[in-house]
Amino acid sequence: MKLSEFVETTGFEVLCLPDASVTVEEGYTSDLLSDVVSNCPEDSVLITVQNHTNSIAVCTLVEAVAIVITHDREITQEMIELARQEEIALFRTPLSQFQATCVVASVLNGSSE
Repeated sequence: MKLSEFVETTGFEVLCLPDASVTVEEGYTSDLLSDVVSNCPEDSVLITVQNHTNSIAVCTLVEAVAIVITHDREITQEMIELARQEEIALFRTPLSQFQATCVVASVLNGSSE
């Protein structure tokens, strides 16, 4: 699924979308960044409460394409700028991690791509 379609179907707030044509294949939920490094698949969207620049660095390392920050947490301009620089899409939602994970799973599993 292209990120442009992901945005339309999830309704998550877009904070940074460097390339809407990038494909997202899977979702991965974790707050433990070492777990993300070990287990997050490429072309994934990371669902987390970790609202700091280390999350961007980890996504760059594992080649994840996007991050969804849950619980409507504050996002610093520094994090947004780093996401833009590293070409990682950045979204925010008031949903809990569980709820956001369910939304992402539903959207990605319903995709024909």
